[in-house]
Amino acid sequence: MKNLLCFGDSNTFGTNPAQPGTRHPFGVRWTGRLATMLSPEWRVIEEGMGGRTTVFDNPLEPQRAGIQALPIVLQSHRPLDCAIVSLGTNDLKEIFHASPRTIAAAAEQVCAAIRDYPYGGCGPAPKILLVSPIAVKPGISRSPYVGFDEDTVERSHRLAPFYREVAERNDWMFLDAATVAEASDVDKLHMDPENHAHLADAIADILRIEFTA
Repeated sequence: MKNLLCFGDSNTFGTNPAQPGTRHPFGVRWTGRLATMLSPEWRVIEEGMGGRTTVFDNPLEPQRAGIQALPIVLQSHRPLDCAIVSLGTNDLKEIFHASPRTIAAAAEQVCAAIRDYPYGGCGPAPKILLVSPIAVKPGISRSPYVGFDEDTVERSHRLAPFYREVAERNDWMFLDAATVAEASDVDKLHMDPENHAHLADAIADILRIEFTA
């Protein structure tokens, strides 16, 4: 049995843009779709949380820094064969004043924490797939989700090259989610069922290649 950790934010949780406050069903979320697409030998572990950042503490949304949650997550779910890290959208919030380069460096810290965790007898460390987020759409400042301004849109389009550089430097797998999926026009931030399917397809292709090589 291969254990796959999916560590992310509200688009990993499956927030439904058409019905604020609700969640797509398991079979609709990219994580759930991935579970059905991979062989029965895979166990997909969902760890998605709305508002989750890479390393930043938000006083308006406490206990959302991903790097602080990792020790509990890794201790609970080890051993792991692969970890997917899909974070960075919430780092774009105006409260953090973070550049795309800084956000990518923060994502690198999260992935490095997964790589360097003391797994003990449940080692070795998992392979890592770093996913740069889908782009935020214009009009986000008028969405129900507080903290994003229109500058967020432009910066979200500049994340992928820095994420790719981080992944290549560390020999991690990489996917630019914005090349295969997009946010809903409803809330400018979260994926609809069709785009969850597109993301699941792309991730499944990467994992099949990596784990059959």
